[in-house]
Amino acid sequence: MIRFADEHSREAVRAMWKRCFGDPDDYMDVYFRHKYRDDQTLIYFEGEMAVASLQMLPYTFTFHGCEIPVLYLSGVCTLPEARKKGIMHQLLLRSFEVAREREFPLMLLVPQEEWLLGFYAKYGFAQTFDAGVEQMLLLKKVLDLHPGDLQAAYRAFDSHFRGCEMTLQKTYDDFCAIVEEASLYHFPPKKNLIGMSRIIDVERLLQLYAAAQDDINFSLKVVDPLLSRNSGIFSISGGIAIKVEQPIDSMLELAITDLTQHLMGYHTSERGEQIETLFPEKVPAMHYMLE
Repeated sequence: MIRFADEHSREAVRAMWKRCFGDPDDYMDVYFRHKYRDDQTLIYFEGEMAVASLQMLPYTFTFHGCEIPVLYLSGVCTLPEARKKGIMHQLLLRSFEVAREREFPLMLLVPQEEWLLGFYAKYGFAQTFDAGVEQMLLLKKVLDLHPGDLQAAYRAFDSHFRGCEMTLQKTYDDFCAIVEEASLYHFPPKKNLIGMSRIIDVERLLQLYAAAQDDINFSLKVVDPLLSRNSGIFSISGGIAIKVEQPIDSMLELAITDLTQHLMGYHTSERGEQIETLFPEKVPAMHYMLE
């Protein structure tokens, strides 16, 4: 049975996290104080025992000149004795339903191990963020420039990233958590993280893409085996995207994973002239995720 967490089960979530990931308590204190919320946490119960869970953390993301709400999957774990039963399959599908119900058109995650890229690809996630090679804005430097004024430090931090396209943004509360977590480890340098994305609402994202590319006209067939509402034929013309029965212009057919990468401009220059023309290349970025 899948339920949202409550005051009776939240300690079980923390215990699962500790057992599965082995993170130090001081880090977990920061995470569970700043980021954890019952209504963002799904738990799978076998009888009365919590055996798996995941959290869906809300953020905003700059996407084709707009800021959209996204959910970031965190703390995805199953106790060792409950694995290989399809439990996480059920939790992930339920998280997609929650995202749709709450009108989040996109989900993001950071796979902690390389093999997870293949695991999440089975659920329609595609790699859309590369590991960085250069250091990010130094958090300690920002704080030192604004001693004793966390609000001013946040404004400087936010102004550095807010105008960046295809970038996960942070609120002031997020920034406070980032600072507290970084202070535990003496403010280590940070780089962009490898990350994946999963489209929840194709039509909404295509609308935003079309509005930003109002000189492009084509039809698109999308195939999404897990989320049937995403599948179909869409006409993109004159800054508008609509679902249609038959293609109106020349048609491009894309799996949901390919569309995800293309809409975010992920390495599109390597996909041929047509793709690069329709989907200009960008450099998606995700960082400072309490990793």
